Amino acid sequence: MVIALDQLAKWWALSRLGDGSEVHVVWTLRLILARNTGAAFSLGGGYGAFIGVLALVVVGVLVWQGRTVSSRLGAVALGLVLGGALGNIADRAFRGDDGFFHGAVVDFIDFQWWPVFNLADTAVVIGGLLLVVASLRGGAEPASADGS
Repeated sequence: MVIALDQLAKWWALSRLGDGSEVHVVWTLRLILARNTGAAFSLGGGYGAFIGVLALVVVGVLVWQGRTVSSRLGAVALGLVLGGALGNIADRAFRGDDGFFHGAVVDFIDFQWWPVFNLADTAVVIGGLLLVVASLRGGAEPASADGS
């Protein structure tokens, strides 16, 4: 679900904001198209292929470790982190003209006092925070096989 919502939002941003236009939402929040070839907060520009491969390794580790998640909260958190990471990996892999993993992540949410980001970034941050909460709770909420 995270990947689908992220990619739909990015498709909208590219089609609506691709000509350099902006949408002012409220206060300092605006929607404006930006492409990020670096890591978080546009650090490491030019290392997109390396960052993409590193992100794939991190996803693999998370999937491997995810088998030990024993709570609904932990499962949701892991899903948010994985969905967000895969949404941005898809951008790096398929949104470039210079070959596989030479694309840029599409960012479009801009508070003008924080780096521009997207829904995938939001999912990763919220998921990461929820993973911390789930680990602090120590698996007090077991997940059942039928999802209830």
